[in-house]
Amino acid sequence: MICLRNVSKQLGDFHLKNIDLRIEDNEYFVILGPTGTGKTVILEVIAGMYKPDRGEVWINDRNVSAYDPELRKIGFVYQDYMLFPHLNVRNNIIFSLRLKKMPAAMVKEKLEQMVSLLNLEPLLNRFPATLSGGEQQRVAIARALIAEPEVLLLDEPLSALDPRSKEVFQQELKRIHQHIKTTTIHITHDFNEALVLADRMGVMCNGEIVQVGSPEEVFQKPSSQFVAEFVGIENIYSGEITEVEGRQYICIGPVKLRVASSLQGRVRAAIRAEDIIIAAEKIESSAQNMITASVVEIIPRGAFFKLVLDAGIPLVALVTRQALDAMKLVPGKQVWAIFKTTAVHIF
Repeated sequence: MICLRNVSKQLGDFHLKNIDLRIEDNEYFVILGPTGTGKTVILEVIAGMYKPDRGEVWINDRNVSAYDPELRKIGFVYQDYMLFPHLNVRNNIIFSLRLKKMPAAMVKEKLEQMVSLLNLEPLLNRFPATLSGGEQQRVAIARALIAEPEVLLLDEPLSALDPRSKEVFQQELKRIHQHIKTTTIHITHDFNEALVLADRMGVMCNGEIVQVGSPEEVFQKPSSQFVAEFVGIENIYSGEITEVEGRQYICIGPVKLRVASSLQGRVRAAIRAEDIIIAAEKIESSAQNMITASVVEIIPRGAFFKLVLDAGIPLVALVTRQALDAMKLVPGKQVWAIFKTTAVHIF
């Protein structure tokens, strides 16, 4: 278990502010946030590169706040891998064991375990300069894991990979974690990585952790406009909650939407584009929000198309190529936007 208790750290103009965070044994925890928000600093405080100005760092019931890095039993993989260029893969991986003067038989046994886990046999005699980004990443993780750390810290481990390699290595990280079950903290600015890998996640903004929860909680129920925008929600509004005959609505300009919330007064609302159904005509549906809209713009987005709509308020929805063709959608066409009460998240 890792516990940060009211940890603060000032580095030049940057300030890590009052971090309270508990990460459970064997958990894969992802810290998500934009560049420059302090994600790497948290890892470096946990690893002992920086001592906190205030607060405590606990690892497995030990207060390690004053410990040097080598005493914390941590494996750290930086985003640029930091492999020794003059050593081949074999000697990179076993470097820390040789420093500890571990018996040769034990070094051989541990190396064989890492080679098997990460499929490194073909790479052992090669040098870092001859490896692809994904291969360097596997070597760096093997070097971190061979010392059997209590905690594994991964600093943007997939940032240098192309999209296909990144997708493959996400699954590789899941497999490795399921096998070794080492408590892992992975930082990234890519929310797709968090969705695939995280048991839980924390979102950072300006040196603070502003929301912690499961990926489902964070992505479907953001606690602030910053979190909503960062996890890709484009439909974010400010409005007033009203109640009519025991039912709650939010009034956003000329539009009134049915909602379910215990909040009152001025609030914000967020609707994910993928939760909106687009229909050419009004249809029978259990969804309680049905509004007419005009197509303003159609933007290709991978396998989908993003519809920018004018519904009295700006609205964004996603449709497939098949739906686009079937409804003959073009700018200016009138459509119905349909979504459930539960699709409108109030905060």
